[in-house]
Amino acid sequence: MDRASPGLYGAMSRMKFLCSFPGIGSRQWPLGVLAVLLIAGCSTLSFRGQSPEPAVSTDTEENRGPRLVAELTIPLGLTYQKGEAVALVTGLAGTGSDPPNSSRRNVLLNEMQRHDVKNPNQVLSWPSTSLVLVRGYIPPGAQDGDRFDVEILTPSRSETSSLRSGWLMQSQLRELAVLGGSIRSGLPIGLAAGPVVVDSLFKGDDDSVYQIRGRVLGGGVVKHTRSLGLGVRSKAGSIRSAMMIASAINKRFHTFEHGIKRGVANPKQDDLIELDVDSRYRNNLVRYMRVIRSIAIGPRAAELANRLPDLERQLLDPATAARASLQLEAIGNPAVETLRKGLTASQFEVRFYAAESLAYLDEADAVETLGEATRRVAAFRWHALTALAAMDHVSAYDVLSELLHMPSAETRYGAFHALHTRNSGSPIIAGEWLGQQFSLHVIVTRGEPMIHFSRNRRPEIVLFGHQIPISPPQFLSAGKRILITSTEGGRLKVSRFAPNEQTSFVECSADVESMIRAIHQLGGGYAETLEAVRAAKKRGLLQVRLAVEARPRASRRYRNTRIEETDTAVAQGSQPASPLPDLFSNRLDSQKDAKKVKKKRAASQTVEEEKPGFFVRMTSWFR
Repeated sequence: MDRASPGLYGAMSRMKFLCSFPGIGSRQWPLGVLAVLLIAGCSTLSFRGQSPEPAVSTDTEENRGPRLVAELTIPLGLTYQKGEAVALVTGLAGTGSDPPNSSRRNVLLNEMQRHDVKNPNQVLSWPSTSLVLVRGYIPPGAQDGDRFDVEILTPSRSETSSLRSGWLMQSQLRELAVLGGSIRSGLPIGLAAGPVVVDSLFKGDDDSVYQIRGRVLGGGVVKHTRSLGLGVRSKAGSIRSAMMIASAINKRFHTFEHGIKRGVANPKQDDLIELDVDSRYRNNLVRYMRVIRSIAIGPRAAELANRLPDLERQLLDPATAARASLQLEAIGNPAVETLRKGLTASQFEVRFYAAESLAYLDEADAVETLGEATRRVAAFRWHALTALAAMDHVSAYDVLSELLHMPSAETRYGAFHALHTRNSGSPIIAGEWLGQQFSLHVIVTRGEPMIHFSRNRRPEIVLFGHQIPISPPQFLSAGKRILITSTEGGRLKVSRFAPNEQTSFVECSADVESMIRAIHQLGGGYAETLEAVRAAKKRGLLQVRLAVEARPRASRRYRNTRIEETDTAVAQGSQPASPLPDLFSNRLDSQKDAKKVKKKRAASQTVEEEKPGFFVRMTSWFR
């Protein structure tokens, strides 16, 4: 076991690994040893000694056609890895508090002493500091150095009244558990630091609860690459089987290393195959895994002449179209003509699944249907945008560019995000980082002007429209130290006031972009800018639409009877066959996590100190 690694495939995979050791399956190891091993993590994986997994059918007619990879394997590495920490926020304007004696305080004191902080107890007593709980989710397939969002919360007994303007000091995120009433932690899986943006600014609500919760956008840094893989089911486990499965995968997918072409599948042992990610699927890993598990293996895999007509029949049936399209996508280029037939189907659902698969094969014929899905079908919008972002064909770029002008805030920002992912240097969406604090993008648009603030991945402001006007205010606050007023000439005067500092100011034109740049010039950041724009909108000084995190909701369904044309359409019907793509998903905003936070608010939002017991706490790792 490699003790320097936090684990390849997350807690569930580590549990399976541990059960392969003699004694664990028969409960001969002490609970404390098991807990330490679970927390520490392992860098290898084994399924020896496990009960066979139930077969996963990928076709209703299991006896027809070749066997699929799914029948012999289970996917590994698709779970999120939760990292937590007890940390310190500084820079508060007298709204912090001295934390009560607790195991959390002891953890933080130990961390401060490890970093040679002098008089740590005195520092904790300052009203400018607060003990906080930090959590973040490292996504599947994350690479060393990738960034992710972290959430900041105050403990339930904290007297801190606000985290506004705070700075999260660097902390190490670890997988945590509670043993014997004390917090036990594994090896670091990530780092977290940066400016805190409180939830009250994102939500436009001064509720006291939102003042003591917030985020550091992109404030987490991954310390160890997370691999994807396939576990070979125990009945099929052999080096020959692993090599046969890998060979079938490598005929379909490959990557390049130092200019040398090689397959994505690497059999590490008889029950484990590691997978590299094909670049076209890097923002939709669940789909990538589903396509790989839809690849045919064995001597009948080449019998396409018999297989394609059957898959065509399934593709044209809405009940089986999603599964058939994945199997056709797994075949690759020989299946393109069959998928094109799906584009002429009368049912939109069939046309969409055919187009989605064609997009991942970079076929231009997919673009028209995906554009229609983005504009008019809210349930399929995010899958369509992700597929368009995966394409290299210029027609995908043209459609995404047109979507920037749509009335829907979701569609416009979704198209921007897809274009940014596809090519962040594209002239129509290119922006600039202001002092490494946030990025500012100004989009030329034929649509109505709109301002968008992100709440996910990176602090980002997108202005849809040049020179968006703002009425000069009598006064407008941008944080605690920056004030915006009007001049006699109808311009804006942005001033900074601070103790023991000379007052400084900047005059600028009365438009949003100029105001943002002036706030930044005087030391304001993302939070201060968001506060000023929200206040201007609330007071009627801005006559344009303001959107914060125009992102999808998982509850949307597609109705066959009509196509929805709004952002808010939720109706009875079928949900998309695939989960939300990585490009638009945000673990911190998931409904499941929101419910857990609300339910446990009175006790603790991250690591419970009181009486939950180890196994109660451990269950959260597998959710």
